[in-house]
Amino acid sequence: MHTRSLVAFLLMAFAAAFVQAQSPLPTAETSLAPKIACAELRALTGYEFTVESATLMPAANDVPAHCRVRGLIQPEIQFEVSLPAAWNRRFYMFGNGGYAGEALEAANRAGQRHNGLRRGFVTAQTNTGHEAAGEPLGAFAMHRQKLLDYAFRSLHTTAETGKRLATAYYGTRPIRSYFEGCSTGGRQALMLAQRFPEDFDGIVAGAPVLNFSGTMVSYARMVQAFKAAPIPYAKLKPLAERIYAQCDEQDGLKDGLIDDPRRCRFCPSCDLPKCADGTDNAAKPDCFTEAQMETLEKVYGDVTSNGQRYFPGWPLGAEVAGPNGRSGWDNWIVNEQALPTIWQNFGQAFFRYLAFPEKNPSYELTSFDFDKDLKRLDWIHSVLDATDPDLSGFKKRGGKLLMYFGWADPALNARMGVEYYESVMTTMGATTTDFFRLFMVPGMFHCQGGVGCSSFDKLTPVMQWVEKSTAPDRLIGSRIVNGKTDRTRPLCPYPQVAKYNGSGDSDKAENFSCVKP
Repeated sequence: MHTRSLVAFLLMAFAAAFVQAQSPLPTAETSLAPKIACAELRALTGYEFTVESATLMPAANDVPAHCRVRGLIQPEIQFEVSLPAAWNRRFYMFGNGGYAGEALEAANRAGQRHNGLRRGFVTAQTNTGHEAAGEPLGAFAMHRQKLLDYAFRSLHTTAETGKRLATAYYGTRPIRSYFEGCSTGGRQALMLAQRFPEDFDGIVAGAPVLNFSGTMVSYARMVQAFKAAPIPYAKLKPLAERIYAQCDEQDGLKDGLIDDPRRCRFCPSCDLPKCADGTDNAAKPDCFTEAQMETLEKVYGDVTSNGQRYFPGWPLGAEVAGPNGRSGWDNWIVNEQALPTIWQNFGQAFFRYLAFPEKNPSYELTSFDFDKDLKRLDWIHSVLDATDPDLSGFKKRGGKLLMYFGWADPALNARMGVEYYESVMTTMGATTTDFFRLFMVPGMFHCQGGVGCSSFDKLTPVMQWVEKSTAPDRLIGSRIVNGKTDRTRPLCPYPQVAKYNGSGDSDKAENFSCVKP
């Protein structure tokens, strides 16, 4: 996949995850009108940030009139803050995708801004400190400050700047602040809770690439395995059929979903048909060579270093075809065009520009040594990964955190999310659920889509948790195909799962209960 197509794909995925199934949000008791003219915000320019423009935008296409502020935080953090004519006294910021650097006026980001404005939020966004058009993927990280801005600084400075602009415009600070993001935006969400716990009251972290460095190491392992013995795209269908035949009914209901792939003991070398003559035959994609089985064993097996587990193996389930007829692995892991996959592009960029101090634009993933090179990742792990399980600062300030992950995510390992949540439970104790809950989505691909009920409202439950002390005991997910909902299911707080009650339509959420597995 070419760089521009790759970035566009990730941004579209995040945008779709944001707009799906958004219910009307709670409204403030009263809305506020501006106290000064929009253009007066230009005078806030100072040493901390520069206001480049402050433009009054008329109402159009259901988007209310608002003041749109564009500016720069040194050295190159572009930000935008949109302030509605009638403000609900809440500040809302949305995250980024991939290696960020998005144009602030890109269609998907403009759509997210408009959704925030329709709900009455002051709505903020940032490009995190670089422009992908000129510095694609990880190339920006040749500059240390841009790397730190991408890792965390741009989030905090944009939030502070946005709140300062809101205070100046309306004469009062926001009463509540919310952040929402998926993928890189999910990592940003956790980074805010860990490093800057005072910035937001409620946070939605979707499919977070929280262990970024570990994820890239796993990409390196997979790319090396696939180079040694590729899996043709045509073999994904028989692979998925074998997996689902073995795993689907383990939860007691045959419904085309794997509720928790960790409970399925699928073994490629045991459970897949072997090619009779030991060689790959494109005309017969329903068999696998021993080398291809070894590749799959590496996909599903843990990444190890010097005999110790380093990163979890990939969950089963993303091999299946989604509503568009394409496997979840399509382009992420394998493709039919013999082009570099997203895993390869992202992993290569990480090791070339972010991981190692010497920065080597010609570095190849095949060079990574799993026994010798992991120590070289200590610094990037300390600044980029959002793996700190101590959320005591966020808990103390009364913050609420909702994390979700698709079990069939082909981009990011869902076990990474589960293991982080469990580490927080170990660190913070039984009261963790008072402020942090994880919702796993069977059959969901990356941030959205797949064969599961992947359309659901995330922001409203967090707002109700923050503002009404109503913790989310379940979310209702929908599967939407060709614009129509054909299935609903409850999404349960981990470790609970949705259990069919034994009667009624199994495609309707009311016939399921959230229970301990």
